Amino acid sequence: MGVVTPPPAAKAPKQDRSRATRQRLLEAAVACLAEVGWAGSTVSVVAERAGVSRGAAQHHFPTREDLFTAAVEYVAEERSQALRDLPVQDRASVVAALVDLYTGPLFRAALQLWVAASNEEQLRPRVTELEARVGRETHRIAVRLLDADESRPGVRETVQGLLDMARGLGLANLLTDDAARRRRVVAQWAALVEEGLG
Repeated sequence: MGVVTPPPAAKAPKQDRSRATRQRLLEAAVACLAEVGWAGSTVSVVAERAGVSRGAAQHHFPTREDLFTAAVEYVAEERSQALRDLPVQDRASVVAALVDLYTGPLFRAALQLWVAASNEEQLRPRVTELEARVGRETHRIAVRLLDADESRPGVRETVQGLLDMARGLGLANLLTDDAARRRRVVAQWAALVEEGLG
């Protein structure tokens, strides 16, 4: 009797490979924006970093704007999911978690996209719409995590003030490590939020 050789390992289905390629492109685009900014983030640079051809990148994202708005949207959804998954905890911990959203690579990448959108007409409406949607979702999640009753006067503004403060701390962190000062500010804001939400 002859030797039976096993069949070659089955290839991943085409749809799975396509999904994996898209994922690598999105992650590479966010990393590029965060590290080298809009000017240095081209489709070719992202494709190389993701380990795919430029043609494969353009198959998934026909334009540069498509690629980078999808990348920021993807990571924004990841960020929102991480917030949704936070366990119920005290408000001071929620305040710190919200601030952390604005001090990482996603915020740096999103900021690069905002700056580019301020100068590029074709990009501006897409980024404006995306940021409005992300802002609404972040606010909604913050209200839930903080157990805030927005029917009370001033509560909505308190939550929005917290998110605006977090964004400001993220900007301050771009040029220097602002961790020590940020911890003190976050502790003070946590106390203000506790007082403001009752």
